[in-house]
This record gives sequence, C-alpha cells and structure tokens, in this order.
Amino acid sequence: MRLDGATFLVQWAVGGLAFCWVTTRRREVGIGYGWLLRGLYAVFAVGGVAIMAARGVEGLARLVALLASVGVVAGALVALGASIRHRTLGTFDPRLDVVAPVCGVVALVAASVFAGGAVVLAGSRLLVGAAFLGAISDAMLLGHWYLVQPGLRRDPLRELVRWNSWLWPAELAVMLWPTGMISVLNGTIDDGYNGLLGWVWVACALTTIALVGVTWLALRERYYSAVMSATGLLYLAILTAFGTDLIARAALA
Repeated sequence: MRLDGATFLVQWAVGGLAFCWVTTRRREVGIGYGWLLRGLYAVFAVGGVAIMAARGVEGLARLVALLASVGVVAGALVALGASIRHRTLGTFDPRLDVVAPVCGVVALVAASVFAGGAVVLAGSRLLVGAAFLGAISDAMLLGHWYLVQPGLRRDPLRELVRWNSWLWPAELAVMLWPTGMISVLNGTIDDGYNGLLGWVWVACALTTIALVGVTWLALRERYYSAVMSATGLLYLAILTAFGTDLIARAALA
C-alpha cells in the first residue's frame, strides 16, 4: 500500500469531520468549535483534491475518489455555512455534519482500488486510519477548546478519549494483517533501515495507548488543570498515533 499525500489528506479530513459530528451532535460544545473543525478539515480535503486533480484522472476508481473528495469539501463548507447562518437561531441541524464523512467513506473505498496491495486490506487501513487519526486530532483540539469554554463538562473529551482506546487495537490489527508489520519485524520485508522502522512503529503504537490511558486518568482529577494536562498528553499522543499509521504505510509501501 503506497503512502500517498492525496489519500492521506482526505483520510485525515474524513476522520476529523466524522468526530466533529460525534462531539457537536449534542449541542453542548460551543458553536465555534464546529466552525474550527469544519474549516480546518475542509482545507485538508482541498489539498487532497488538488493533488488528485494534478495527477490526472485515469480510470473509474480515481474519478470516483476525486468526485467524492470534492463532496467532502462541499459537505464541510455547507455545514460550516449553515452553522454560521443559524448561529443566533440555534436551528443548525447536526445531521449536516454527516454528509462530508459519508462522501469521504466513498472516496477512501474508491482509493483502495489504486492504493496498492489487496483492495480489502487497503480499504480497511484507509478507513480505520481515518477514524484513528481523526479521533486523536479532535481530542487534542477539543482539549484546547476548554480555554475558550472553561465551564464545559469533561464528558465530550472523555468520549473522544474512549474512542481512541477502542480504535487503537483496530489500527494495530489492520497494520499487522498480512502482509503487514510482522513481515517488517521478522525481516521478510526490508524497510531499508535494517528493521529500525519496524521497532520505531512498535514504540509508537505502545506509547500511543499508554498516553491515551494516562490522559484518561488525568481527566479523573477534579481540578481544571487536569484538562490542560490531558491536552498536553494528547499533543504527544498525536505524534505517536501518526507514527503508528504513517510509519507502517511507509515501511509497507
């Protein structure tokens, strides 16, 4: 499976927008948080679309991936516009946030056809990776949002941390799924660094779940500073989570 900039940007945008809906659907987090995420991930998706378009569209799968990625951008921007328009009325329909991730799933499934390797395996890695990277990114951004909305309950952040703990074993499973990282660790696949990338991947994977666990424990403390501590831990977890996904894809490319 190739490590491709276009699919990576769309993947990240899809996961981030999906967990934007997870957090904002209860209308508990301030409206500006949704604006931040929709705008940010729309930019990521635009980057993915631009790279796809620059390479040219050859074949039905590439065309579907490109059009569905445009749907991700459109869905995010429509939801953003509707949220801004109805900010004083409180009538924004959270279901609008589902449109972009649904288009994104179509884009990633189509991308699995030309991503390299077995289609089912590539599709699983793209979809699980999207959720894994989106959940950890949104958790870190939500942690920062408590500076803007200090009275917010911790439940929305706890929910994202729980999602990260559930997605971690799924991420490991799809990356170990043959042909996977076990082949790098036992030397069947040469990573170009005498096996170093494989062990760095193991370190990233174990550190990620450790940081998620410590974040959960930090959020059990009743002091407000615990939220800031959790946010700092999530900063580190983003680095190791991205390492878990990207190092594996680079080694297996």
